[in-house]
Amino acid sequence: MADGDSVRAEGGVSLTANAARRVAELKRQESLPHAFLRLAVSGGGCSGFQYGFSFDDTRQAEDRVFERDGVELVVDAVSLELVKGAEIDFVEDLMGAAFQVKNPNAASSCGCGNSFSMG
Repeated sequence: MADGDSVRAEGGVSLTANAARRVAELKRQESLPHAFLRLAVSGGGCSGFQYGFSFDDTRQAEDRVFERDGVELVVDAVSLELVKGAEIDFVEDLMGAAFQVKNPNAASSCGCGNSFSMG
């Protein structure tokens, strides 16, 4: 499996090795050993919906947990319907460094990649 490859979660969301490594690094830097990365989708953004990433340490009953290399990604049930099958990557290029969502459900996305619309 190549460095950027992800482990597909059936009906869920996957993290690439790069994303898992970056989350682990951020947790160490912020002294958050028990936190997990939460992905939430909310209305707004330039395309209709926007992705939000945050560290959290409290799970809700409807949350789904996806794991890669000891790093947990948590997605609530409503957001999961909008990102099912998506891959979360961490990309560094000349424009900067950011988490990137490759969402097969998005009909279109904005230039920055932080928001999307459904078809």
